[in-house]
Amino acid sequence: MKKLFLLLVSLLFTINCYTQVTIKHFNAAWNNSNKVVWLNKLTDCSVKYYDLTKYPKLKTKYEIVVLPTIIVYVDGEEIKRYQANIMMQVDIKQEELQEAIDDAIMGGF
Repeated sequence: MKKLFLLLVSLLFTINCYTQVTIKHFNAAWNNSNKVVWLNKLTDCSVKYYDLTKYPKLKTKYEIVVLPTIIVYVDGEEIKRYQANIMMQVDIKQEELQEAIDDAIMGGF
């Protein structure tokens, strides 16, 4: 009985300490050449792509002013936003974004 109790306490502690990182990539079909394709190579996060030509209301909801835009969320709260430059390209490297994800996860411990 004691082992079962300790296992349950350990499981609850693990669940409560887990930090969920979500990456949202906003773009449009007419700008697919500037889509950030390496996002699916990131680890310890979920990645969602949104095409604003299909879902125009998301532009207002997420305050998107330029495409593409990448927003990083930790436990549902926005912590970082990367927006395209004048060439309509996001100036972030895969390694930099992975480091931000890793830092966010380690900040939860």
